[in-house]
Amino acid sequence: MRFDDFFEDVPDPAMVWANPDATKRVVKMDLVRDLAKGRIVGDDELASAIAFTRVVRAEYEAFGTDDKMVTLSEEDAREALRSLRLVLQRQGIQFRPPWSDFSSFKSYWLAHDGYGSWQARRVMIGEVFQPVLERLESTEEREFANELVEAVSPRDAVGWPGVDEYIEQLRFRFRSASPVADYKDVGNRCVGVLEALSAKVYDPDVHCPPGKPVPPVDKTDIRIGAYIDQRLPGSSNEELRGLVKKASALAHKTKHSPRADRTTSGIAADAVILLANILRRLADGL
Repeated sequence: MRFDDFFEDVPDPAMVWANPDATKRVVKMDLVRDLAKGRIVGDDELASAIAFTRVVRAEYEAFGTDDKMVTLSEEDAREALRSLRLVLQRQGIQFRPPWSDFSSFKSYWLAHDGYGSWQARRVMIGEVFQPVLERLESTEEREFANELVEAVSPRDAVGWPGVDEYIEQLRFRFRSASPVADYKDVGNRCVGVLEALSAKVYDPDVHCPPGKPVPPVDKTDIRIGAYIDQRLPGSSNEELRGLVKKASALAHKTKHSPRADRTTSGIAADAVILLANILRRLADGL
């Protein structure tokens, strides 16, 4: 989730007299509570932790400098800060601000030379939130450096819409994966890429021998192998067919492995992404 995902527009009762359709922007407290309870399936926890930290920081900064921009109530401010502490704890960060809600923040700034100085309050906010954001962003940068392989093919994507969608889903899943179940799901997404390739390159009229049944999409070795045989006839395709089989084996092994981890799932993902680009290169004759 990103910063804007934490907000929604709701009817503004204070302005209904002037405009019945008037709305105001507020923090989605249901989302805040869901994050406090634990990981949300399919969510990028690190990205959400960064965005949520920025949201809470913005609310407290608004309270300390321009309360007209505050969207949280006193109770919601307390709950948001408590939820953020739990979210950061899952990222290995102990977050213990010297206040627990808007009222205690005001008491804090009055006791620390913040009376009459917006700048002093901004400094206090920065001292609490900036080290947390820097640590989260540093972790995110390391993860980006550990991203999946990029092909040398002269294009930003494979160029086959169905295949590219599966690869994008695979990249997203790998980026946010953490427990074994997540890494097994990376293997599942790898199989999805292979099946998308199988559906794309295999043409029954061209690749299926007369009188033989058309192999189903999940028979990726057979279907992709038949495409390679037609595109590179003879013994010259032996190594490439072997690569297809190994990529498929890695994907299925990861999908079912009780010990799947970042290394093994990353290798499987790299293998199918490279295979996709190889097949596109073969199709284009590049």
